[in-house]
Amino acid sequence: MKLKFIDLFSGIGGIKIGFMNAGFECIYSNDIDPNCKKTFDLNFKNNLDVSGIKAIKPSGLPSYNILVGGFPCQPFSIAGYRKGFHDTGRGDLFFDILNLLKEKPVNAFLLENVKNLISHDSGKTIQKIENKLSKLGYFISYKVLNTMDYANIPQNRERIYIVGFKSETSLKKFSFPKKTRLTLNLSDILENKKVCSKYYYNDKPLYEKISPYIVKENIVYQWRRKYVRENKSGVCPTLTANMGTGGHNVPIIKDKYGIRKLIPRECARLQGFKDSYVFPEIADSHLYKQIGNSVSIPVIEKIAHNMKKAL
Repeated sequence: MKLKFIDLFSGIGGIKIGFMNAGFECIYSNDIDPNCKKTFDLNFKNNLDVSGIKAIKPSGLPSYNILVGGFPCQPFSIAGYRKGFHDTGRGDLFFDILNLLKEKPVNAFLLENVKNLISHDSGKTIQKIENKLSKLGYFISYKVLNTMDYANIPQNRERIYIVGFKSETSLKKFSFPKKTRLTLNLSDILENKKVCSKYYYNDKPLYEKISPYIVKENIVYQWRRKYVRENKSGVCPTLTANMGTGGHNVPIIKDKYGIRKLIPRECARLQGFKDSYVFPEIADSHLYKQIGNSVSIPVIEKIAHNMKKAL
């Protein structure tokens, strides 16, 4: 019998895929973005509930053993205003997770967020999270993992993963994944043919500003509104939700056809989505936002496997 989980702040189902790949069964997924639903429902049998976590009535949920969710990171992100728990409607959603864990206790949970959650408010935020979860009887462990170190994907993406178990014995049996050597290159992620012309800057006003600085293939560049930044590490910088804002935040590359931004499919590969994952015919801005908001699926899958062993 499979362990059953509910998937909160599901987005386009990245955490869900990781846990399903590890042998868990998803019985419910929730988000609040109708555009995510368009993508999600194309790829899963269970449709996405977009009523939002605040509308969930614990008594109305079916039975489950595991709770997972990447709760909104903007309130804790360096790139945001860092209001934390005082960011009404986003930062305070952690307390809705607490309510669910209180009303319907689980064997284990996984929460994902930005690395800055550890240092936010001089460390008081993560301490408060740990204290609140401990008071509900959960034994907690957390660690920051970088996608390029743990997923064999060339993306520099550091995220904190908070794992909790109702049993201290299970926690003692659990361990976070070990590092793995990065063997995939950016060239393994990129399309090997010319992509749609709309992604190229060749005939656009920005081309004159960026072309003198974007000279190497298989290197990712970023346009910082006033200058071009070359990512000399050979990996892609962190994909973010604000890629969907204006379009200039999408990483840039040079291929044999010119200078262009990464297309949504390439960004999806950098999160671990297989090419069999289907994207709907909606604006690229929505797709970039959805992908940047998602998770590194291989990292989630490894954590889920280890959680399953511990249970």
